[in-house]
Amino acid sequence: MSKRRVVVTGLGMLSPVGNTVESTWSALLAGQSGISLIDHFDTSAYATRFAGLVKDFNCEEIISRKRSA
Repeated sequence: MSKRRVVVTGLGMLSPVGNTVESTWSALLAGQSGISLIDHFDTSAYATRFAGLVKDFNCEEIISRKRSA
């Protein structure tokens, strides 16, 4: 078995309580919940109306359409 090295060069985070490591950590320490009513689409056909949505995030700012396909 060969040994391989791993180098961590940064840390990022997207979560229902924050879109940065700092904001997420602060929200967790404050006991905030990221669970809320789903307001992005009609949920009447589903058993639940709640989810942990990532807010204020546009993936197209990070990943191009061509790359994500």
